[in-house]
Amino acid sequence: MTTLGLEEEYLLLEPQSGLPADRAPQVQSMLESAPEVSEQEIQRELLSCQIETATPVCDTLTQAEESLLNFRRTLSDAAGRADSIGAATGTAPAIRQAYPELTDKQRYEELRASAPGIVGDQFVNGLHVHVGIPDQERGIQALNRIRPWIPLLTALSVNSPYWLGRDSGFGSWRVIHYRRWAVQGVAPYFTDAADYERRITRLGASGAILDRGVLTWVARLSDHYPTLELRACDVQLEAQDSVLLGALTRALVVTALREAEADTAPVVPDPELLDAALWQAARDGLEHRLVDLSTGDPVPAHEHLATFLEHVGPALESEGDTDWVDAGLATVRERGTGAQRQREAMRDGGVDGLLALYGRCLTAEP
Repeated sequence: MTTLGLEEEYLLLEPQSGLPADRAPQVQSMLESAPEVSEQEIQRELLSCQIETATPVCDTLTQAEESLLNFRRTLSDAAGRADSIGAATGTAPAIRQAYPELTDKQRYEELRASAPGIVGDQFVNGLHVHVGIPDQERGIQALNRIRPWIPLLTALSVNSPYWLGRDSGFGSWRVIHYRRWAVQGVAPYFTDAADYERRITRLGASGAILDRGVLTWVARLSDHYPTLELRACDVQLEAQDSVLLGALTRALVVTALREAEADTAPVVPDPELLDAALWQAARDGLEHRLVDLSTGDPVPAHEHLATFLEHVGPALESEGDTDWVDAGLATVRERGTGAQRQREAMRDGGVDGLLALYGRCLTAEP
Protein backbone atom coordinates (compact mmCIF):
# COMPACT_ATOMS: atom_id res chain seq x y z
CA MET A 1 0.00 0.00 0.00
CA THR A 2 1.28 3.47 -0.92
CA THR A 3 1.66 5.88 2.00
CA LEU A 4 -0.30 9.10 2.27
CA GLY A 5 -0.09 12.27 4.35
CA LEU A 6 -2.32 15.35 4.45
CA GLU A 7 -1.55 18.91 5.55
CA GLU A 8 -4.37 21.37 6.23
CA GLU A 9 -4.20 25.13 6.88
CA TYR A 10 -6.94 26.95 8.78
CA LEU A 11 -7.90 30.56 9.46
CA LEU A 12 -8.91 32.01 12.80
CA LEU A 13 -11.75 34.52 12.38
CA GLU A 14 -13.54 37.02 14.60
CA PRO A 15 -16.94 35.50 15.51
CA GLN A 16 -18.89 38.70 14.83
CA SER A 17 -17.22 40.30 11.82
CA GLY A 18 -15.54 37.33 10.14
CA LEU A 19 -12.29 39.30 9.91
CA PRO A 20 -9.02 37.43 10.59
CA ALA A 21 -8.20 37.07 14.29
CA ASP A 22 -4.52 37.19 15.31
CA ARG A 23 -4.92 34.56 17.99
CA ALA A 24 -2.67 31.77 16.73
CA PRO A 25 -0.23 32.08 19.67
CA GLN A 26 -3.02 31.54 22.22
CA VAL A 27 -4.60 28.76 20.18
CA GLN A 28 -1.25 27.06 19.69
CA SER A 29 -0.63 27.12 23.44
CA MET A 30 -4.00 25.48 24.13
CA LEU A 31 -3.42 22.87 21.43
CA GLU A 32 -0.03 22.01 22.91
CA SER A 33 -1.61 21.41 26.30
CA ALA A 34 -4.36 19.20 24.85
CA PRO A 35 -3.62 15.47 25.28
CA GLU A 36 -5.65 14.65 22.15
CA VAL A 37 -3.04 15.98 19.72
CA SER A 38 0.71 15.53 19.47
CA GLU A 39 3.26 18.30 19.11
CA GLN A 40 4.06 17.06 15.60
CA GLU A 41 0.48 17.74 14.49
CA ILE A 42 0.59 21.44 15.44
CA GLN A 43 2.27 23.89 13.11
CA ARG A 44 2.19 27.66 12.61
CA GLU A 45 1.78 29.31 9.23
CA LEU A 46 2.87 32.64 7.79
CA LEU A 47 0.23 34.82 9.46
CA SER A 48 -0.79 35.06 13.12
CA CYS A 49 -4.36 34.22 12.15
CA GLN A 50 -3.39 30.80 10.75
CA ILE A 51 -2.85 27.32 12.17
CA GLU A 52 -1.70 24.24 10.27
CA THR A 53 -1.76 20.53 10.94
CA ALA A 54 -0.16 17.50 9.34
CA THR A 55 -1.35 13.93 9.71
CA PRO A 56 1.12 11.16 10.48
CA VAL A 57 2.23 9.01 7.57
CA CYS A 58 -0.89 6.97 6.83
CA ASP A 59 -1.54 3.69 5.07
CA THR A 60 -5.32 3.95 5.03
CA LEU A 61 -7.87 6.69 4.46
CA THR A 62 -9.43 5.91 7.83
CA GLN A 63 -6.17 6.78 9.58
CA ALA A 64 -5.99 10.10 7.74
CA GLU A 65 -9.60 10.99 8.47
CA GLU A 66 -9.34 10.13 12.17
CA SER A 67 -6.24 12.32 12.49
CA LEU A 68 -7.90 15.30 10.80
CA LEU A 69 -11.18 14.94 12.72
CA ASN A 70 -9.35 14.73 16.02
CA PHE A 71 -7.28 17.83 15.29
CA ARG A 72 -10.25 19.80 13.95
CA ARG A 73 -12.33 19.07 17.07
CA THR A 74 -9.49 20.20 19.32
CA LEU A 75 -8.84 23.28 17.18
CA SER A 76 -12.52 24.26 17.26
CA ASP A 77 -12.54 24.09 21.05
CA ALA A 78 -9.28 26.04 21.41
CA ALA A 79 -10.38 28.69 18.91
CA GLY A 80 -13.65 29.16 20.79
CA ARG A 81 -11.81 29.64 24.08
CA ALA A 82 -9.69 32.29 22.32
CA ASP A 83 -12.84 34.10 21.19
CA SER A 84 -12.45 33.11 17.55
CA ILE A 85 -13.74 30.63 14.99
CA GLY A 86 -11.61 28.04 13.25
CA ALA A 87 -12.41 28.10 9.54
CA ALA A 88 -11.40 25.60 6.85
CA THR A 89 -11.77 28.00 3.94
CA GLY A 90 -9.27 28.66 1.18
CA THR A 91 -9.41 32.44 1.61
CA ALA A 92 -10.46 34.92 4.26
CA PRO A 93 -13.79 36.35 3.06
CA ALA A 94 -12.73 39.83 4.26
CA ILE A 95 -9.51 41.40 5.55
CA ARG A 96 -8.42 44.64 7.22
CA GLN A 97 -6.57 47.40 5.42
CA ALA A 98 -3.69 47.29 7.91
CA TYR A 99 -0.71 45.07 7.16
CA PRO A 100 -1.22 41.66 8.82
CA GLU A 101 0.68 40.38 11.81
CA LEU A 102 3.22 37.71 10.85
CA THR A 103 4.21 34.67 12.83
CA ASP A 104 7.42 35.43 14.70
CA LYS A 105 9.87 33.60 12.49
CA GLN A 106 12.91 34.97 10.67
CA ARG A 107 12.06 33.29 7.37
CA TYR A 108 8.65 34.94 7.31
CA GLU A 109 10.27 38.35 7.80
CA GLU A 110 12.56 37.55 4.87
CA LEU A 111 9.56 36.57 2.78
CA ARG A 112 7.90 39.89 3.59
CA ALA A 113 11.05 41.75 2.56
CA SER A 114 11.16 39.86 -0.75
CA ALA A 115 7.47 40.28 -1.67
CA PRO A 116 5.66 42.60 0.77
CA GLY A 117 2.55 43.12 -1.33
CA ILE A 118 1.96 39.40 -1.79
CA VAL A 119 2.74 38.44 1.81
CA GLY A 120 0.38 41.14 3.02
CA ASP A 121 -2.48 39.41 1.20
CA GLN A 122 -1.53 35.82 2.06
CA PHE A 123 -4.79 35.01 3.86
CA VAL A 124 -5.01 31.72 1.98
CA ASN A 125 -5.23 28.10 3.10
CA GLY A 126 -4.44 24.98 1.14
CA LEU A 127 -4.67 21.23 1.38
CA HIS A 128 -1.34 19.58 0.59
CA VAL A 129 -1.39 15.89 -0.26
CA HIS A 130 1.83 13.88 0.10
CA VAL A 131 2.07 10.51 -1.65
CA GLY A 132 5.01 8.20 -1.07
CA ILE A 133 7.39 7.61 -4.00
CA PRO A 134 10.20 5.05 -4.33
CA ASP A 135 12.90 7.60 -5.19
CA GLN A 136 13.37 11.02 -6.77
CA GLU A 137 13.87 9.70 -10.31
CA ARG A 138 10.59 7.82 -10.35
CA GLY A 139 8.98 10.73 -8.56
CA ILE A 140 9.89 13.03 -11.44
CA GLN A 141 8.45 10.59 -13.97
CA ALA A 142 5.23 10.50 -11.93
CA LEU A 143 5.21 14.30 -11.65
CA ASN A 144 5.43 14.55 -15.44
CA ARG A 145 2.47 12.22 -15.88
CA ILE A 146 0.02 13.75 -13.40
CA ARG A 147 0.20 17.21 -14.97
CA PRO A 148 -2.81 16.91 -17.33
CA TRP A 149 -5.11 15.90 -14.46
CA ILE A 150 -4.18 18.60 -11.95
CA PRO A 151 -6.83 21.09 -13.15
CA LEU A 152 -9.55 18.50 -12.51
CA LEU A 153 -8.41 18.03 -8.91
CA THR A 154 -8.40 21.80 -8.50
CA ALA A 155 -11.95 21.98 -9.89
CA LEU A 156 -13.14 19.36 -7.42
CA SER A 157 -11.53 21.20 -4.49
CA VAL A 158 -12.67 24.81 -5.04
CA ASN A 159 -13.48 26.35 -1.65
CA SER A 160 -12.46 30.04 -1.72
CA PRO A 161 -14.99 32.18 -3.58
CA TYR A 162 -14.88 35.26 -1.33
CA TRP A 163 -12.20 37.92 -1.18
CA LEU A 164 -12.21 41.52 0.08
CA GLY A 165 -15.83 41.24 1.15
CA ARG A 166 -17.18 40.26 -2.25
CA ASP A 167 -17.60 37.23 -4.50
CA SER A 168 -14.47 36.94 -6.62
CA GLY A 169 -16.30 35.12 -9.40
CA PHE A 170 -13.87 32.23 -8.94
CA GLY A 171 -14.48 28.98 -7.11
CA SER A 172 -10.85 29.10 -5.94
CA TRP A 173 -9.46 32.58 -5.51
CA ARG A 174 -6.59 30.96 -3.61
CA VAL A 175 -5.27 29.39 -6.83
CA ILE A 176 -5.48 32.77 -8.59
CA HIS A 177 -3.75 34.49 -5.68
CA TYR A 178 -0.80 32.12 -5.95
CA ARG A 179 -0.25 33.12 -9.57
CA ARG A 180 1.38 36.30 -8.26
CA TRP A 181 4.42 34.45 -6.92
CA ALA A 182 7.53 34.22 -9.08
CA VAL A 183 7.27 30.46 -9.65
CA GLN A 184 3.67 29.31 -9.98
CA GLY A 185 1.18 27.11 -11.82
CA VAL A 186 1.86 23.59 -13.05
CA ALA A 187 5.52 22.64 -13.03
CA PRO A 188 7.17 22.18 -16.44
CA TYR A 189 8.02 18.81 -17.93
CA PHE A 190 11.38 17.54 -16.67
CA THR A 191 13.70 15.18 -18.52
CA ASP A 192 14.82 13.47 -15.33
CA ALA A 193 15.72 14.14 -11.69
CA ALA A 194 18.99 15.83 -12.68
CA ASP A 195 17.08 18.23 -14.91
CA TYR A 196 14.68 18.99 -12.03
CA GLU A 197 17.55 19.79 -9.67
CA ARG A 198 19.42 21.85 -12.27
CA ARG A 199 16.43 24.04 -12.98
CA ILE A 200 15.53 24.53 -9.31
CA THR A 201 19.14 25.44 -8.53
CA ARG A 202 19.13 28.07 -11.27
CA LEU A 203 15.88 29.52 -9.98
CA GLY A 204 17.36 29.80 -6.51
CA ALA A 205 20.49 31.47 -7.85
CA SER A 206 18.45 34.01 -9.82
CA GLY A 207 17.54 36.04 -6.74
CA ALA A 208 13.87 36.03 -7.75
CA ILE A 209 12.94 33.59 -4.99
CA LEU A 210 14.04 33.38 -1.38
CA ASP A 211 14.66 29.62 -1.36
CA ARG A 212 13.28 26.32 -2.63
CA GLY A 213 10.31 26.63 -0.30
CA VAL A 214 8.96 29.44 -2.49
CA LEU A 215 8.60 27.12 -5.47
CA THR A 216 4.83 27.52 -5.49
CA TRP A 217 4.16 25.01 -8.25
CA VAL A 218 0.88 23.22 -7.66
CA ALA A 219 2.79 19.92 -7.58
CA ARG A 220 6.42 19.24 -6.76
CA LEU A 221 8.69 16.78 -4.99
CA SER A 222 9.01 17.39 -1.27
CA ASP A 223 12.42 18.48 -0.03
CA HIS A 224 11.77 16.96 3.40
CA TYR A 225 10.02 13.64 2.73
CA PRO A 226 10.18 10.90 0.06
CA THR A 227 6.91 12.13 -1.40
CA LEU A 228 5.29 13.81 -4.35
CA GLU A 229 3.34 16.77 -2.98
CA LEU A 230 0.15 18.06 -4.62
CA ARG A 231 -0.62 21.66 -3.58
CA ALA A 232 -3.40 22.41 -6.10
CA CYS A 233 -6.35 22.04 -3.72
CA ASP A 234 -8.02 24.50 -1.35
CA VAL A 235 -8.39 23.38 2.24
CA GLN A 236 -11.76 21.64 2.49
CA LEU A 237 -14.78 22.53 4.62
CA GLU A 238 -14.96 18.98 5.96
CA ALA A 239 -12.31 16.38 6.73
CA GLN A 240 -14.00 13.74 4.58
CA ASP A 241 -13.55 15.94 1.50
CA SER A 242 -9.85 16.36 2.24
CA VAL A 243 -9.50 12.59 2.49
CA LEU A 244 -11.42 12.15 -0.77
CA LEU A 245 -8.91 14.40 -2.54
CA GLY A 246 -6.11 12.50 -0.84
CA ALA A 247 -7.45 9.22 -2.17
CA LEU A 248 -7.78 10.57 -5.71
CA THR A 249 -4.29 12.04 -5.59
CA ARG A 250 -2.80 8.80 -4.32
CA ALA A 251 -4.53 6.86 -7.10
CA LEU A 252 -3.26 9.32 -9.70
CA VAL A 253 0.33 9.09 -8.48
CA VAL A 254 0.18 5.28 -8.27
CA THR A 255 -1.17 5.21 -11.83
CA ALA A 256 1.60 7.52 -13.00
CA LEU A 257 4.28 5.36 -11.34
CA ARG A 258 2.89 2.30 -13.08
CA GLU A 259 2.86 4.09 -16.42
CA ALA A 260 6.46 5.15 -15.91
CA GLU A 261 7.42 1.57 -15.07
CA ALA A 262 5.73 0.40 -18.28
CA ASP A 263 7.41 3.25 -20.20
CA THR A 264 4.03 4.55 -21.34
CA ALA A 265 4.44 7.84 -23.16
CA PRO A 266 3.06 10.73 -21.07
CA VAL A 267 0.58 13.30 -22.33
CA VAL A 268 2.51 16.57 -22.59
CA PRO A 269 0.06 19.43 -23.18
CA ASP A 270 1.09 22.78 -24.59
CA PRO A 271 2.13 24.76 -21.51
CA GLU A 272 -0.14 27.71 -22.28
CA LEU A 273 -3.15 25.39 -22.62
CA LEU A 274 -2.33 23.65 -19.34
CA ASP A 275 -2.00 27.02 -17.63
CA ALA A 276 -5.33 28.20 -19.04
CA ALA A 277 -6.97 24.93 -17.98
CA LEU A 278 -5.85 25.46 -14.39
CA TRP A 279 -7.19 29.05 -14.42
CA GLN A 280 -10.49 27.84 -15.85
CA ALA A 281 -10.76 25.07 -13.22
CA ALA A 282 -10.17 27.63 -10.46
CA ARG A 283 -12.90 29.84 -11.89
CA ASP A 284 -15.60 27.28 -12.70
CA GLY A 285 -15.02 24.30 -10.43
CA LEU A 286 -17.29 21.47 -11.59
CA GLU A 287 -20.10 23.73 -12.72
CA HIS A 288 -19.30 24.05 -16.42
CA ARG A 289 -16.60 22.64 -18.70
CA LEU A 290 -12.99 21.63 -18.24
CA VAL A 291 -10.27 21.11 -20.80
CA ASP A 292 -9.47 17.53 -21.73
CA LEU A 293 -5.74 18.02 -22.10
CA SER A 294 -5.28 14.84 -24.11
CA THR A 295 -7.29 16.45 -26.93
CA GLY A 296 -7.40 20.13 -26.04
CA ASP A 297 -11.19 20.11 -26.23
CA PRO A 298 -13.58 21.49 -23.59
CA VAL A 299 -15.82 18.80 -22.10
CA PRO A 300 -18.50 18.80 -19.39
CA ALA A 301 -16.77 18.68 -16.01
CA HIS A 302 -18.55 15.57 -14.77
CA GLU A 303 -17.75 13.78 -18.04
CA HIS A 304 -14.09 14.65 -17.53
CA LEU A 305 -14.31 13.37 -13.95
CA ALA A 306 -15.71 10.07 -15.23
CA THR A 307 -12.75 9.75 -17.63
CA PHE A 308 -10.36 10.41 -14.75
CA LEU A 309 -12.00 7.74 -12.58
CA GLU A 310 -11.61 5.23 -15.40
CA HIS A 311 -7.95 6.24 -15.69
CA VAL A 312 -7.19 5.71 -11.98
CA GLY A 313 -9.72 2.94 -11.32
CA PRO A 314 -7.20 0.08 -11.06
CA ALA A 315 -5.10 2.07 -8.58
CA LEU A 316 -8.15 2.93 -6.47
CA GLU A 317 -8.99 -0.77 -6.37
CA SER A 318 -5.48 -1.90 -5.46
CA GLU A 319 -5.27 0.69 -2.66
CA GLY A 320 -8.68 -0.38 -1.33
CA ASP A 321 -10.16 3.10 -1.85
CA THR A 322 -12.88 2.53 -4.46
CA ASP A 323 -15.88 2.43 -2.12
CA TRP A 324 -14.64 5.43 -0.15
CA VAL A 325 -14.21 7.49 -3.32
CA ASP A 326 -17.60 6.47 -4.72
CA ALA A 327 -19.30 7.55 -1.49
CA GLY A 328 -17.32 10.78 -1.26
CA LEU A 329 -18.08 11.81 -4.82
CA ALA A 330 -21.76 11.01 -4.31
CA THR A 331 -21.75 13.43 -1.38
CA VAL A 332 -20.08 16.15 -3.46
CA ARG A 333 -22.64 15.67 -6.23
CA GLU A 334 -25.45 15.96 -3.69
CA ARG A 335 -24.33 19.10 -1.83
CA GLY A 336 -21.81 20.73 -4.18
CA THR A 337 -18.21 21.84 -3.84
CA GLY A 338 -17.06 24.01 -0.96
CA ALA A 339 -17.40 27.13 -3.10
CA GLN A 340 -21.00 26.27 -3.94
CA ARG A 341 -21.79 25.65 -0.27
CA GLN A 342 -20.17 28.93 0.78
CA ARG A 343 -22.18 30.88 -1.79
CA GLU A 344 -25.38 29.19 -0.68
CA ALA A 345 -24.66 30.03 2.97
CA MET A 346 -23.95 33.67 2.06
CA ARG A 347 -27.15 33.95 0.02
CA ASP A 348 -29.24 32.47 2.82
CA GLY A 349 -27.68 34.10 5.86
CA GLY A 350 -25.05 36.66 4.86
CA VAL A 351 -21.80 36.75 6.84
CA ASP A 352 -23.49 35.15 9.85
CA GLY A 353 -24.59 32.25 7.66
CA LEU A 354 -21.09 31.87 6.25
CA LEU A 355 -19.48 31.83 9.69
CA ALA A 356 -22.06 29.30 10.89
CA LEU A 357 -21.14 27.07 7.95
CA TYR A 358 -17.45 27.26 8.87
CA GLY A 359 -18.22 26.34 12.46
CA ARG A 360 -20.46 23.38 11.58
CA CYS A 361 -18.11 21.95 8.99
CA LEU A 362 -14.90 22.13 10.99
CA THR A 363 -16.01 19.32 13.28
CA ALA A 364 -18.51 17.57 10.98
CA GLU A 365 -18.44 13.79 11.20
CA PRO A 366 -18.84 11.78 7.98
